[in-house]
Amino acid sequence: MKTKLVQGVEMHRGSGNVFADLGLVDAEKLKIKTGLVIEIRKAMRSLGLTQQDAAKRMGISQPKVSDMMRGNFTNLSERKLMDCLTRLGYDIEIKVRPANAEIGHLMLAAA
Repeated sequence: MKTKLVQGVEMHRGSGNVFADLGLVDAEKLKIKTGLVIEIRKAMRSLGLTQQDAAKRMGISQPKVSDMMRGNFTNLSERKLMDCLTRLGYDIEIKVRPANAEIGHLMLAAA
């Protein structure tokens, strides 16, 4: 992270992954899961679904939907979140290509 002083306040430029900036171990995984949950929220809103209706369509319990909406989705895997999106009528495309660096990374690109 790059640091600079602005009006006496030390500012740090983030890496683009707040979880990595916080030093969390599963930062890449958390960023992907957060992106998927954001898309699920958008889908629920655009479809006009209640949490109960969304839970039925996604094949999970309403309390899990409620947890997800409050930002607690540690109990759901990336795969399950992708399954939830497909059950809400969304396509998911996984694209694999050679990395520009020695070690590749995961990325979520939503349309």
